[in-house]
Amino acid sequence: MANIDAKVRLDLNNPVFQDNLLTLQKPERHAALDTLHKICQLTWNQVYRDQGLKWEKITSVRPPQGIDAIYSLRITQARRATAYRDGDFIRLLTIAPDHDATYGKK
Repeated sequence: MANIDAKVRLDLNNPVFQDNLLTLQKPERHAALDTLHKICQLTWNQVYRDQGLKWEKITSVRPPQGIDAIYSLRITQARRATAYRDGDFIRLLTIAPDHDATYGKK
């Protein structure tokens, strides 16, 4: 079992996440980078409890094979990112264009 007191490590290598991040308008991109900087200073226990991030399990989307669950977290005031935990890593997948898109709603 992964350690909840371990520092979070970021995996930003997903091409969809990179495209989503790099095409944000400058103020939102900076806000997203500030959030990522904040996350890598936290332990997993702190991520789970942080009211600003609002780490929540997405139950409306089935995770890909080999992944226990997909989660959403607030990456900017207006946007949420999807991610999953892999050991000490948070592997970021997407930044949704709007809140409902995070949860697979139309």
